[in-house]
Amino acid sequence: MIDTAFTGFQERLEKALEALGMQADRDRIPVLLGYLQQLKHWNKAYNLTAVRDPSKMLVQHVFDSLAIVPELRARWPRHALRVADMGSGAGLPGIILAICQPDWSVVCVDAVGKKTAFIRQAAGVLGLKNVRAEHGRIESMGSLQADLVISRAFASLSDFVRVAAHHRAPGGVMLAMKGQDPIAERAALQADTGWFVKRAVELNVPEMDARRCLLELDSTGPEGTS
Repeated sequence: MIDTAFTGFQERLEKALEALGMQADRDRIPVLLGYLQQLKHWNKAYNLTAVRDPSKMLVQHVFDSLAIVPELRARWPRHALRVADMGSGAGLPGIILAICQPDWSVVCVDAVGKKTAFIRQAAGVLGLKNVRAEHGRIESMGSLQADLVISRAFASLSDFVRVAAHHRAPGGVMLAMKGQDPIAERAALQADTGWFVKRAVELNVPEMDARRCLLELDSTGPEGTS
């Protein structure tokens, strides 16, 4: 049974999916709402997010994570991608990606044990067999050999590369979800690590006024940077 605090959320999710061109994903709405219910229920005990209002959780966490799905599907349409979500926290965007792409294998990594415990709990309740949680320091783990290594509001671009680049499989891609395009972080990334922003995609998050973007990072050189 869905929490009464979520009254009207199904309609808002339907409109958000339509705005993102994801009408075919309407059958995933019950699972998305189930995740939100788990997040609300466990947040007080686990301190998973500073956002307490379920309505804001819907926009700032669920809609924000959904906003990258059309781009990822367009760029990497093949099946069975391996995704590593670094500094996943409450499983964002990892769990949302796993819900939308059941053929992808998603690993959510976080250094806080209670957060990875929540991810395991939520994945079990929601029946997500394509999600696993890894507790530990990202830089100390052996390579996860992921096709997509992604982070959401995790660290600076330079720090992201330093701690997580070894988790890419050969030919893999590193993606950072950010707010407004971080010009200073771009400059520091190149100066500190030799990496570059190869591609920047502006994201339109339903019901959110703030600017969001998805950055693809590359180590090959400045050619093709945006």
